[in-house]
Amino acid sequence: MTLRERAARTRSLPPLGGDAPGLLLAAVGVAAAIAVHAAVPAVPELTAAVVLGMAAAHLPGLRPVVRGVARPGLSTAGKRLMRAGIVLLGLKLSLDDVLGLGWATVAMVLTVVAATFAGTLWLGRRLGLPGDQPLLVATGYSICGASAIGAVSQAAGSEEEDVASSVALVTLCGTLAIAVLPLLQHPLGLGEIEFGRWVGASVHDVGQVVATAQTGGPGALREAVLVKLMRVVLLAPLVAGVAVVARRNARGASAVGADGVARSGSRPPIVPLFVAGFLAMIVLRTTGALPERALTLAGDAQELLLAAALFGLGSAVHLPTMVRTGGRIALLGLGSWVVVAGVSYAGVLITT
Repeated sequence: MTLRERAARTRSLPPLGGDAPGLLLAAVGVAAAIAVHAAVPAVPELTAAVVLGMAAAHLPGLRPVVRGVARPGLSTAGKRLMRAGIVLLGLKLSLDDVLGLGWATVAMVLTVVAATFAGTLWLGRRLGLPGDQPLLVATGYSICGASAIGAVSQAAGSEEEDVASSVALVTLCGTLAIAVLPLLQHPLGLGEIEFGRWVGASVHDVGQVVATAQTGGPGALREAVLVKLMRVVLLAPLVAGVAVVARRNARGASAVGADGVARSGSRPPIVPLFVAGFLAMIVLRTTGALPERALTLAGDAQELLLAAALFGLGSAVHLPTMVRTGGRIALLGLGSWVVVAGVSYAGVLITT
């Protein structure tokens, strides 16, 4: 069942009675993720939210709830709250800051994103991964982890199971980067600035970028965040491109019914409303009209919304299904990691 079909089924339920149990469970999951981050600061809240969602889906006491009465609300969290969080993500971006990196760095980021996306998509299809998993993993690695997967999956109408397994893989690899990349800084001969740009170009989620880059010092952290936000800017054109392909496929999938009348599948908009909101927030941030307090509150709200969405997506992970494709999806994750780390390392050496 696709996300679009799940959304239609969810809309047929009473708004509060259908969604309330799942949204309440997601809120509890967010509180637990915040507690985990407070106890272990190296673990970002969003990473903890995904893992806790997966755990809730497999604990004997919670499993029936997650798969039963809470499922509509958790699906709503994974879709609608994800959209709201992506809109607010735009307030982290200023075009002035991104362009201040210089055209050489912008070109490097574009090359890293294109090479990672194309290479991961090709490898995923060669490995025979089902559904939209190759597309979603390629998106997560090349842009901004789980947030990008959520955005593209909604433009493509991907199945919830494909979204959940892709989020789990990308989150796992991004978490490993927090421990692995700092160990490679000195062996690879990277100074503070170079290390920050390498982290920003190669690590997936913004929180994981911060956790990794801060080990290299304040200069590394600043460069990492700026380069990472440059990758986030590319989310909008990527989603628009996926939506164009989805529209073409829907048009090509027109069926002729028993009465001989052609019926076309639904065609998603080229620029989804939440992507337009994301772009509007970038423009608003660039104007400087919002006070710092408002930006801080928006950032906190964005973290909470994305954490709830990722808990919902994590709860849709079915480990037995992942085990059946575990070797292939693990190989895809490793191969994509090599591509993004290698291309970004070469790009940093050339541009700094």
